Amino acid sequence: MHLVLRRVDGGVSATPLTDAGAPDGEPTRFAEPDLPAFVAAQDGPAVRWVWDDTARWYPAVLAAGGRVGRCVDLRLGRRVLRAALAARGSALAAAPADALDAPPTEPRATRPTQAQLFDDALFAVSVADDAVDPVAEFRAQTEAIAGSTAPGALRLLVTAESAGALVAAEMLHAGLPWRADVHERLLEDALGPRVPYGVRPRRLEEIAAVVRERLDDPALNPDSPADVLRALRRAGLMVTSTRKWELQEIEHPVIEPLLEYKRLARLLTANGWTWLDEWVRDGRFHPKYVVGGVVTGRWAADGGGAMQLPKGIRAAVVADDGWQLVVADAAQLEPRVLAAMAGDRAMASAGDGRDLYDGVVASGAVETRQQAKGAMLGAMYGATQGEGGRLVPRLERAFPAALGLVSRAARAGERGEPVTTLLGRTSPVPDDAWFAARNQAYTVDGTPAMQRAVESRARSWGRFTRNFVVQGTAAEWALAWMGSLRSRLAARFPGPVTDGPHLVFFVHDEIVVHTPQEHAEWVATQVRAAAVDAGRLLFGDFPVTFPLSVAVVGAYSDAKD
Repeated sequence: MHLVLRRVDGGVSATPLTDAGAPDGEPTRFAEPDLPAFVAAQDGPAVRWVWDDTARWYPAVLAAGGRVGRCVDLRLGRRVLRAALAARGSALAAAPADALDAPPTEPRATRPTQAQLFDDALFAVSVADDAVDPVAEFRAQTEAIAGSTAPGALRLLVTAESAGALVAAEMLHAGLPWRADVHERLLEDALGPRVPYGVRPRRLEEIAAVVRERLDDPALNPDSPADVLRALRRAGLMVTSTRKWELQEIEHPVIEPLLEYKRLARLLTANGWTWLDEWVRDGRFHPKYVVGGVVTGRWAADGGGAMQLPKGIRAAVVADDGWQLVVADAAQLEPRVLAAMAGDRAMASAGDGRDLYDGVVASGAVETRQQAKGAMLGAMYGATQGEGGRLVPRLERAFPAALGLVSRAARAGERGEPVTTLLGRTSPVPDDAWFAARNQAYTVDGTPAMQRAVESRARSWGRFTRNFVVQGTAAEWALAWMGSLRSRLAARFPGPVTDGPHLVFFVHDEIVVHTPQEHAEWVATQVRAAAVDAGRLLFGDFPVTFPLSVAVVGAYSDAKD
């Protein structure tokens, strides 16, 4: 049974529906403060809650010590189904925009530019308008899935997205254990004593003095990339940017202190004292995730930088007394996903029971693990230059099915066509100006320069679609992994989320569980079992493995090399 919740006249209406969206009883009305009690009374294995936005409904239930087993998040479903190539002919896809779509006035809710393709939080999440009828929306989404060319895959994707929304809400509620005193000490060790906002800490000022001296520029502002770039060029260094990867290729006495300055300045800006004051309260960092916030389906963070906690501050993530952290990450997730998507048994075999890159070396495709890694990343991200690009043809000969899949995706992108993940998440296509420029370049008025420009843009879009199919499917695997683990934990510890082992952190292919010490090894076993579940759910009996590195530690930093 589905129970559809909607706020009406200061209260809440719960409408029971069958799985197909048909009425299954009379609606129930109750006061909004009674929501947690109503959920507690109704939730069970046969119930799936339907609401416009998990982030609107679930926090009140969690705050009251409750939880739900399953839900349908209509906002997330709408986003998937609106764009899904498999459901292009549905009434939902053709319907005019409403409050469940990102507001048209939000610039980041429009079709992305090339520069935005891998941005976090590409799609803005707005507060849903109660004028949207969730019963009608649920029926429209159900019909769109049933009438699609891939109903099983789309249904699984929408279900996984909704489960991810529950996980995200529970992690926000529980928070990641955080020792503010340890964080303060780490900052002092790295930067010097705490200073007021806007004042450069002592260590940064010392390094700035060295940078100014070695560039012979006493007035240099090292926090200004434009100033630093001009100073480097005056010193005879022909650089095009101040990016780390470019500076590392240069031999000059200023490079080492300049890179150190950039590293510490990033720490101060992203996770310094201001961040600590704003984001850590009562011994917890509460990460605010945006489920599917990146166009590929990866999660993003709504402030706080949850998707990129630097190693330098992970020592502040400390389990409570009597508790431990179970930290797990999937080894070479994207290439393993690629092997399974493509049905490439040779690549799957290369990673069976060992490091996949070592297996690539054993296959004879390349000579070293570093070459294997560079070539694989080059294949998935479209490298054409450097050693990675040079070695891609050797991978193509060794693993033709896998490399053929990403090559076909790249060619589709170069033509301006959409591509899809395993479960049907569909990539955006270029805007009208992109197609107009391409067509104009090959008319009688076109020039070689125009043709080179459009070909360059086409290759850029091809690199995006090449990776979209892999990164997006890896995100689907991660959703399945977390969803399975959440179910396993809840089955044994059905009370309030924070009373037993619970997920507290996630980033792409890594999760952290906070658990009472006596259950830590059991949790580690469940984490591994959930990874097996995820592989089977997405890829059936295809012989691909997803090995994990799992550590039971007291501090997050202890799980890292």
